[in-house]
Amino acid sequence: MMQEERKDIHNSNVPALCQACEARHNGICGALKTDELLRLSRHTTTKHIPAGSQLIGEEERVETYANVLSGVVKLTKIMADGRQQIVGLQFAPDFVGRPFQEASKVGAEAASDVHLCIFPKSSLDAMLKEQPSMEHRLLRQSLNELDEAREWMLTLGRKTAQEKVSSFLYMIATHIDPNSDAATNNRAVFDLPLTRADIADFLGLTIETVSRQLTKLRKSGVIEIEANRHLTVPDMAALKQVSEG
Repeated sequence: MMQEERKDIHNSNVPALCQACEARHNGICGALKTDELLRLSRHTTTKHIPAGSQLIGEEERVETYANVLSGVVKLTKIMADGRQQIVGLQFAPDFVGRPFQEASKVGAEAASDVHLCIFPKSSLDAMLKEQPSMEHRLLRQSLNELDEAREWMLTLGRKTAQEKVSSFLYMIATHIDPNSDAATNNRAVFDLPLTRADIADFLGLTIETVSRQLTKLRKSGVIEIEANRHLTVPDMAALKQVSEG
């Protein structure tokens, strides 16, 4: 089935924008045929968003959707007293937006520099009604995110501080680059998309605890750190083992 969906991805009739988009193989656009891609591309723009920029505010009216082509998006909720909680991270080819809802239930911010493929809500909503395969792909992505959220609940609820930090690093290493397979290659090199304060927020730890656990992982040889945020994982299997206790 997947081979049939990907058959025409590098066809010259496919919009140039889509030919260059390796991230879309597993995204919702992978369910579209060439003529459908052409139709959607007429309303599509790509945009580079610098780190720290807000993509949409909580309870803000949804006017556009987007596919993440590269980079990391953080999803946040604001409490009544103004405190913020990071409730999720999105990577390529995740879908940014909330179909079938007028307003966003979470805020979205570029955690790193982000490259997005943006299209109007009205255009995609119309295609979802016409294309069951596209709606099915979106549902599948949503269910995958639900499964990952449940796994993360286990991490936050039961794992030790060392396991939490290791689980976070393993997630970043295996998701941040859609064109690499860190788990298979057993090695990863990446820049941390979150500050230590954000990591602490995401994991329910203090900044001091996060820093202490990163130092322990570095001293034990599980990770290498340069310039504070540039990480190398020489042995992904070792990092996964630590994350699982």
